Amino acid sequence: QVALVESGGGLVQAGASRRLSCAASGLTFSSFAMGWFRQAPGKEREFVAAISRSGGTTNYADFVKGRFTISRNNGKNTVYLQMTSLIPEDTAVYYCAAAYSSLYQYTGLTSEDYGYWGQGTQVTVSS
Repeated sequence: QVALVESGGGLVQAGASRRLSCAASGLTFSSFAMGWFRQAPGKEREFVAAISRSGGTTNYADFVKGRFTISRNNGKNTVYLQMTSLIPEDTAVYYCAAAYSSLYQYTGLTSEDYGYWGQGTQVTVSS
């Protein structure tokens, strides 16, 4: 049974940094592209970042470019989202997701690309 478990959320001040982690189990992690999405209150879930199976390709939403970095450790079955220069608009529940792909450089950019989802971790940025 596939499980994705996010951690690292919490309350932070504007300008601070935070690292989210997502531990995967029940799947061959290196066969999956991984993504981070977020959903703020009253808004739809939106794409944040994605990384290919090998880690060689990454994609970011425009609003996080230069501030967030996605990475993965296939030996630990874990994907990370390093967030810096946080602003109140980053307040949301952050979800990690997994997408099986036979392509080493594939990254999914929409929710429909991902078949497995975690429960989410809340990040609240205070001003």
